[in-house]
Amino acid sequence: MSPEFSHLDEAGRAKMVDVSGKNESIRIARVRVDVLLNAETMLLLVKHALPKGEVLGTARIAGILAAKRTAEFIPLCHPLPLDFADVVFEIDEASGVIHIEAEARTSAKTGVEMEALVAAQIAAATIYDMCKAVQKDIRITDCRLVYKSGGKSGLFQAD
Repeated sequence: MSPEFSHLDEAGRAKMVDVSGKNESIRIARVRVDVLLNAETMLLLVKHALPKGEVLGTARIAGILAAKRTAEFIPLCHPLPLDFADVVFEIDEASGVIHIEAEARTSAKTGVEMEALVAAQIAAATIYDMCKAVQKDIRITDCRLVYKSGGKSGLFQAD
């Protein structure tokens, strides 16, 4: 017996999942991603001395805006009313890593994993954009869902 795919119709065409029969619940998703900078770029970032201005504040706003517009980027993603979206940064200056964590919350019939993923990745891309004048080989790595709650599948917490 083959598995049933929720995003395919009987003819194998992509479709939006019908969530009309699902119950609303509080749903939370958190995604982490890392941005790797060289020592010079990290020092400029910490000193707020990069040519394009204040990097992390700009990246935070970009991530939040992206979360709010996720359904415009992902074709079969449901547009969701977000109750909360945020992006936070942890700077590990010695290792040259900016750890990003994006969170999205809703009270809806479907989850917010995509909103958190898009928020984290756009925040990382914004950091790249604002630092590329001084470093071209910035790496964006290890993007992953680390927490999800709510809905039928319940709790997921990464190791």
